[in-house]
Amino acid sequence: MRILRARERPAAPWSNGGGVTREIAAHPPGAGWDGFAWRVSLADVTRDGPYSPLPGVRRILTVVDGAGLELTVDGAVRLLPGGHRPFGFPGGAATGSRLLDGPVINLNVMLREGWADATVEIVRGTWAPGPAPLASSSSSPSPSPSPSLSPSPGGGPDPVGGVLVVALEGGTGLTVPGETGEPGKCAVLRMERFDAVLWPGPDAPPGGLRADGTVAVIRLSGPPAPLT
Repeated sequence: MRILRARERPAAPWSNGGGVTREIAAHPPGAGWDGFAWRVSLADVTRDGPYSPLPGVRRILTVVDGAGLELTVDGAVRLLPGGHRPFGFPGGAATGSRLLDGPVINLNVMLREGWADATVEIVRGTWAPGPAPLASSSSSPSPSPSPSLSPSPGGGPDPVGGVLVVALEGGTGLTVPGETGEPGKCAVLRMERFDAVLWPGPDAPPGGLRADGTVAVIRLSGPPAPLT
């Protein structure tokens, strides 16, 4: 388990001056734009404008602060008012954004097609893990070797999957059964707004969790198993 505090994230200004981005986590850690399997970040958006095209990347966007925005994706208009409503779209599509009423903060999940997939759930209360999301393998060619998967000290690739929880309200308490290592004991984590907790690997958190504030639960999976 890794605790990722919002106050420790540097802000990276956009080249067009329309906002800043703060990376929460990525796989592999520290990967650049050409090397990530997945990347999760928060973006402060201060004005209307186009999105940079990201061919081969799927995006899931959730407005987590502000009145919302209007996205135009390959000519189709989609209204995303505030209220934590995840919306997925292809990163390679021609996309423009118009603010509805002032600046917003977006939670962005970016997934390299063929290497990672994810679900985004907005939770207040109890969350229990269901079946892991699976990247589609039936309609896409097998991915070629990529720097987004690197050897782990134990042999084989680092685990791409995991669960990332982002607090969308300040003062959120996150209760996680079994994190203390003692049967029947729970760990309680206090999270300020936009703090996050990452459990790398496919099996965490095995006992689910409970939040007394609103959180985004992002469940990440790696590439699909080869068809046999």
